[in-house]
Amino acid sequence: MQTLLILIFIIGYLAIALEHPIKINKTATALLTGVLCWTVYIVSEHEYKVVLGELSHHLANVSEILFFLLGAMTIVELIDAHQGFKLITDRITSRNKVTLLWLIALITFFLSSILDNLTTAIVMVSVLRKLIKEPESRKLFAGVVIIAANAGGAWSPIGDVTTTMLWIGGQITPVNIIKTLLIPSLISLIIPLIYLTFKLKGSVKRDSVDEDSQEEPHELVIKTQNSVIMLLTGVGTLLFVPIFKTVTHLPPYMGILLGLGIVWVVSEILHSGKDEEERHPFTVAHALSKIDTSSILFFLGILVAIGALESTHLLSGLAQWMDKTVGNQDIIVVLIGLASAVIDNVPLVAASMGMYDLANFPPDSKLWEFMAYCAGTGGSILIIGSAAGVAVMGMEKIDFLWYLRKISFTALIGYFAGVIAYLAIFALLH
Repeated sequence: MQTLLILIFIIGYLAIALEHPIKINKTATALLTGVLCWTVYIVSEHEYKVVLGELSHHLANVSEILFFLLGAMTIVELIDAHQGFKLITDRITSRNKVTLLWLIALITFFLSSILDNLTTAIVMVSVLRKLIKEPESRKLFAGVVIIAANAGGAWSPIGDVTTTMLWIGGQITPVNIIKTLLIPSLISLIIPLIYLTFKLKGSVKRDSVDEDSQEEPHELVIKTQNSVIMLLTGVGTLLFVPIFKTVTHLPPYMGILLGLGIVWVVSEILHSGKDEEERHPFTVAHALSKIDTSSILFFLGILVAIGALESTHLLSGLAQWMDKTVGNQDIIVVLIGLASAVIDNVPLVAASMGMYDLANFPPDSKLWEFMAYCAGTGGSILIIGSAAGVAVMGMEKIDFLWYLRKISFTALIGYFAGVIAYLAIFALLH
């Protein structure tokens, strides 16, 4: 039974990693892998009720992550529908390549910690299209956006799916992860920026900006006011989620659903005087139609599959084997980070959570902190290593080999700079 489970999972994993060459959507593969793993498990067990109990237990944990992501994605889409992010991006006026590089990277870094790295990457690449006309320069900046978005998501409990998973699973706490990973994550971005500063010269060419359509000034004031209200409300509710969990002890998804409810009500009030057709682009129904539902189902499939491996004790066995073979826990985590450049970091972190239990590695242990950093930033080394990278790859038609030549080394030196920074800080504090 265990051999068949491993075989199904490996084939599924390979199909996910080779999504583009084989032209099969990774969500379909993940769902098939998840269901087949549990099918093999329940068929091979005599006590099917025990297996069903374990499945229900895992599904409860998985649902918390999915509801959190669903709520967060909807809030972000509502802010975007009201052009909330435009308030930030319209203030970028520099044409100097080096200045623009640092501005874009730092805005992406901090924005990613509030939103998620995927959404931030999409928003910032949309900004780059308005700022930079020349395709080759725009690709280089897009590569930096990937590095910055992943680095920014690693130190925030709501900035990256893997960090959110560790937070919801009880492996990390918000204040501690911000305190311990902010500097290493920032260094993993600063080093690539310094390296690129010496390579970039000159100014960027911009597309001619069309004049605004003939709208009344009064209307523009109202639109700006709505944008400000929705940006502040949306970002405020996202930042409130960790506080809500700390005060009430309710799981994070309850906080995000509370935030969604508040943002929803504010949106309804802002457009209460409009007819149904005018209101539709600003409704939650429209926002839900725009969110990446495929990603939600991908996480469902892969996390359910990981649950089957955990229930059959395959993951704990793998952890013991790695401890005996590699020995050093830090090296194991660094290798997991490097592996996330090739394989999606969500299943890697999910597997690691099943390999190491909270009894031996309590919340905020070095293992979990270091894993949050490595899995979050390691995905930048290859363009297929993170959701942000894949999204930018599609938007800017960036070739895998182009990214490998132009960006991968830059991301790699940033990754190891952050590794050294984290280990040095940990050694000093402990």
